[in-house]
Amino acid sequence: MKKLKVRKVAKWIITCAWPYVNYVPHLGTMIGSALSADVIARYLRMKGEDVIFVSGSDEHGTPIEVEAIKRGIDPKALCDENHAKITRLFEKWGISFDNYSRTESQYHKEFVRSFYMKVYERGFIYEEEVELPFCPKCQIFLPDRFIVGTCPYCGFEDARGDQCDNCGRLLEPNKLVNPKCAICSSEPEFRRTKHWFFDLPKLTTELRHYIENTPFLTENAKNTSLSMLKEGLRPRSLTRDNKWGIPAPFPGAEGKTIYVWMEAILGYISATIELFANMGLQDKWKEYWFDKECRFLCFIGKDNIPFHTLILPALLMASGEGYILPWGVSATEYLLFEGQKFSKSRRIGVWIDEALEMYPVDYWRYVLLSLRPEGRDVSFTWTLFKELVNSHLNDTLGNFIHRVLTFTLKSFNSKVPKPKNDWTNEELWKITLEKFELCTKNLDSFKIKDALQEVMNLAREGNRYFNDKAPWDAVKKGNIDEASTSIYVCLNTIKALAIMLAPFMPSTANELWKMLGFSSNVHEEKWYEAIKPLEPGKEILKPRLLFTKIK
Repeated sequence: MKKLKVRKVAKWIITCAWPYVNYVPHLGTMIGSALSADVIARYLRMKGEDVIFVSGSDEHGTPIEVEAIKRGIDPKALCDENHAKITRLFEKWGISFDNYSRTESQYHKEFVRSFYMKVYERGFIYEEEVELPFCPKCQIFLPDRFIVGTCPYCGFEDARGDQCDNCGRLLEPNKLVNPKCAICSSEPEFRRTKHWFFDLPKLTTELRHYIENTPFLTENAKNTSLSMLKEGLRPRSLTRDNKWGIPAPFPGAEGKTIYVWMEAILGYISATIELFANMGLQDKWKEYWFDKECRFLCFIGKDNIPFHTLILPALLMASGEGYILPWGVSATEYLLFEGQKFSKSRRIGVWIDEALEMYPVDYWRYVLLSLRPEGRDVSFTWTLFKELVNSHLNDTLGNFIHRVLTFTLKSFNSKVPKPKNDWTNEELWKITLEKFELCTKNLDSFKIKDALQEVMNLAREGNRYFNDKAPWDAVKKGNIDEASTSIYVCLNTIKALAIMLAPFMPSTANELWKMLGFSSNVHEEKWYEAIKPLEPGKEILKPRLLFTKIK
């Protein structure tokens, strides 16, 4: 007897950029990181892969410290409050984290200090006295986001001390043109202070090889990284003079803390350590982070590209521990709001708590995933929101499902009818198989927007087939076999839609699955269950409207 070849289950570490907890994330943050990562994590689980999905709250640094001072509370208290709020919001958005951690986690703080000491001992970290901007009015050094000015490369007038949001280049405060304090707008003066630096240029050759040979990088991630390598990498400052953060472990670095970005990107590892430690499996995290077959996939916005394609891989290389590097980095362009960048200070945009006060979560998930800015910046507008909900969800998807299920209830007593033997030759079933294959292919390539489009295209074809077949006329004429076959095909298409919708609209998909008479949770089903035919005679439940039009 021929021995069957057993397919090896792939291991995945799915991650998304850690939101900074000085405020609630907005829609652009959601689509660029957590929501996109959630779709792929859910999809891979349904395919039977071994998936861990981790992220957490980025809590340290000057912005939190300054906000806490303004409120007259301890920075830890502010972080506790905001971390709890964001955690609840992610749950309401259906983000299926295996562990949503925080940089205040003891696991994270201990890991970061231990990790950087290994990098230090291997000669990749050095100390140097440098001149940094100091605000004489606020009486503080101005790290990163607390000094703003004009970008020396593209001329953007609101660049930060660590990075330009317009062109994405990494910056140093002394490179800014017309710098000013982001708190009081005073002109800073430069004072000498000692800091520790990560010798990024030392790994240029290894990084170029990594970028050129990484299995999956979005075009913007690859181009940005190669451009920075061509220009020449610079050492990256590791420490800061602020108090709120993880104390630097280096000899003589008392009173210094680790720069938030240089510790938050290590959170993917510490969150995995914490996940398994909470299960009582202290060493299991190593089965992922040191397995060369495991795929580490990051979902980020384009402003986070250098930290994930250059700095994180360089740190992992420098540790000498054998960590896997990101197998892929999926970076979106910007989601704009009515043509403008989201801005808390200027009150431009929609934040994820406000969104849920207005409309159901799956409306938002569908709209954001349909607009996902995969190749260029995309603008969210209320006109588009209304059109996508009313036309796509209500008139196309909801209409097809409700008409078919209602007809089944009335004409077949809520039982799946028995079709003709040649039902698989029906046009709609062939289209269902085709759209399922295209959706699968797109998700395998992390083309989330295109995959969702195929789901909606299938619903459109379902409506067209139902109208063309007109089973109500067949019943009136006594052609029960003909009506039974067309309804059987439509019900199988609806079953496929329930499975295909599960990664995108988890609540809606599960509600639809229940209406089809299944007692299981759709998210416990396997992906290829979508194209397994329904059993004739199976009872379906009384249909309910899945969507309603918005004004």
